[in-house]
Amino acid sequence: MPLASKLLASRRSLLALAAIAAVAASPTVLAQAKSEIRIAHVYSKTGPLEAYGKQTQTGFMMGLDYATGGTMTVAGKKIVVLEKDDQGKPDVGKSLLATAYGDDKADIAVGPTSSGVALALLPVAEEYKKILLVEPAVADSITGDKWNKYIFRTGRNSSQDAISNAVALDKDNVSIATLAQDYAFGRDGIKAFKDALKHAKVVHEEYLPQNTSDFTAGGQRIIDALKDKPGRKIIYFYWAGAGNPLKVADMDLKRYNIEVAAGGNILPAMVAYKPYAGMEGATYYYFGLPKNPVNEWLVANHYKQFKSPPDFFTAGGMSAAIAIVEALKKTGGDTSTDKLIKTMEGMTFESPKGKMTFRKEDHQAMQSMYHTRIKNDPAFAWGVPELVREIKPEEMNVPIKNKR
Repeated sequence: MPLASKLLASRRSLLALAAIAAVAASPTVLAQAKSEIRIAHVYSKTGPLEAYGKQTQTGFMMGLDYATGGTMTVAGKKIVVLEKDDQGKPDVGKSLLATAYGDDKADIAVGPTSSGVALALLPVAEEYKKILLVEPAVADSITGDKWNKYIFRTGRNSSQDAISNAVALDKDNVSIATLAQDYAFGRDGIKAFKDALKHAKVVHEEYLPQNTSDFTAGGQRIIDALKDKPGRKIIYFYWAGAGNPLKVADMDLKRYNIEVAAGGNILPAMVAYKPYAGMEGATYYYFGLPKNPVNEWLVANHYKQFKSPPDFFTAGGMSAAIAIVEALKKTGGDTSTDKLIKTMEGMTFESPKGKMTFRKEDHQAMQSMYHTRIKNDPAFAWGVPELVREIKPEEMNVPIKNKR
């Protein structure tokens, strides 16, 4: 290369390095890095799980308010929340999380709503070596065989759902048919439910598309599988989002002495529970069940702001926010991933459900669940879950399913 060309190339290199150094040393950039904690919230602001996503977002912001005493700062740093709408689509969520970690310089991410989207996000967190706090996606595989060390979860997993519902339904001489959605949430949930049963027998599994509105064909297959079985016969519903699988109950189930059972859900979905007084199951959260100061604050402030009680996923969003603030308080605002992982593993923190603890082995939050029985209370539009008993974390042998 001619000398003049070499000198020109060298000059360009020096200018480029100077520009980089100038940006790195820019007071604005340095001040921003020191004064902000950037949290990306990837959730279904639109799409089939929109109602769940919006509740989570409400709870998350209320949780930040609660945990920071209304200052929205921790360790002297301002908390900035970057909202990302994954629309319930795995490819969209994956792209948004990469943008959040890369271009937006998010220190930590929270979400998503859908288990299918969550599975697409896990490798992104690993690639960028940044924490993804999963809330409320449920599939066991998130903290199971698809897990990596950057994944924590405040939301319950399928096994916690399943084990708590098994407490309510697992008796001798009981035949159960299941009805669930045909994707990660439904299939992981039913597998975990079957694994948790020790006495009752699952005699049929029915999986239907997420957007199912006509349950007739699936219901008939379930009835055919159950109707001639001796003893107690139960249909267990494990469903999320749109559609009302309890329509199967209109198919003359009493003729065959078939009962229905379901876990918790959001209040609009539980309007369908109202005719089934006495129906048992287990739930993650209902605003009237936990008795602790955090839940009291959530209920009172939600009524104050929205003239309604907090719902199923509002509590989860609040739990995620409290966990993040608690971790950052312990690190003195240090957002380095290794420091956060070390701090959060085994960390116990308060939530609307009482104490939660991140299990060291898979970063799953161990938490209480609630065995309930539905009451038809004329004061409420929905079937009201009355507490049979709180199922403590130590009572549930939640399996560790990752390959750590």
